[in-house]
Amino acid sequence: MQPSAALGRIQPSATLAMTARVFELKRAGIDVIGLGAGEPDFDTPDFVKDAGIAAIRDGKTKYTNVDGTQELKQAIVDKFARDNNLTYGCDQVTVNVGGKHTLFNAFVATIDPGDEVIVPAPYWVSYPDVVQFSGGTPVFVAAGAAQGYKLRPEQLEAAITPRTKWVILNSPSNPTGAAYSEDELKALGEVLERHPHVWVFADDMYEHIVYDGFKFRTIAEVCPNLYERTLTVNGCSKAYSMTGWRIGFAGGAPWLIKAIAKLQSQSTSNPCSIAQAAAVAALTGDQSFLKDRARAFQSRRDLVVSMLNQAPGIACPRPEGAFYVYPDVSGTIGKTTPRGKRIETDEDLIGYFLDDARVAAVHGAAFGLSPAMRISYATSEDVLTEACQRIQEACAALR
Repeated sequence: MQPSAALGRIQPSATLAMTARVFELKRAGIDVIGLGAGEPDFDTPDFVKDAGIAAIRDGKTKYTNVDGTQELKQAIVDKFARDNNLTYGCDQVTVNVGGKHTLFNAFVATIDPGDEVIVPAPYWVSYPDVVQFSGGTPVFVAAGAAQGYKLRPEQLEAAITPRTKWVILNSPSNPTGAAYSEDELKALGEVLERHPHVWVFADDMYEHIVYDGFKFRTIAEVCPNLYERTLTVNGCSKAYSMTGWRIGFAGGAPWLIKAIAKLQSQSTSNPCSIAQAAAVAALTGDQSFLKDRARAFQSRRDLVVSMLNQAPGIACPRPEGAFYVYPDVSGTIGKTTPRGKRIETDEDLIGYFLDDARVAAVHGAAFGLSPAMRISYATSEDVLTEACQRIQEACAALR
């Protein structure tokens, strides 16, 4: 017995691998600071936890509809209308076991061998692997720091071929925190309107974590002509600190939603009934805490950007949202560590930080654009200050 060819087309998640490595070091009693995980340090709000507890006590522990309860679907319909000015019916909504599951379902349900998916780089690590697992071909388009880590219309136009099936737009972005403005989305939409065979996977998971008065918009909202061929994807993990509850969702064309449900009926079946009840509370309850948390993240962003830009060899842009920075580390490449090892790649640099500074981040190659690294600032300012000081000292020690 051998693993399947499909399994051979994917790699383990680099971000989850680093998180596991940090857990191992901490269990061994080593003082390591983990800045690799994409997980808010804030707790799930009490009113959401209470809804989950009540669901257990009320016996809501049975199977539900494959792709979500009617109550949760209606809450998602209302959320799209309230936050995004998008009108969906319950037959246009799917509920999945996290946003990664939504991605997996959508691509496995629609991609045939030879189909292409445009993936702006840097990208979330799962995008290309899920495309390849599905039999498709990821088409990478480099969008570096000089262009704000955002895809330009002329790049999108050049990347589209007759085989293009999807383009992925992640705003605010994991790993860079870059977010598309309304005008930038409209410019991309003008290109897509000329290519009606191309669908849009709009990953809006970080929509509530934006800074400096940035106004979040999603592409189906600002480009109504793309509504019919956009899958608007979101979830509860990041905004509501519900990563472990595993609830992702999306709105889109009824035929696509049915296709996703068909696939899900033969894989996970329904998402956890308790988590669904908690998600209803999250989406329908008091939303005011979201702004408070965004302000806290903004303060952390400012601290990290300032301190990393004081580290020799690192240049860190200021992101519009999410809770990541993606600094350029080209100034460290070619230098030598105190132990005599030459830094040839950003992966070497991350290994040096882990071994010598006891700080864990994720190397840029994992996200498709080097030399860089992703740092998550979803932790306290005290921890971030200590981590950045260690990075500064480690960079200063390079020769």
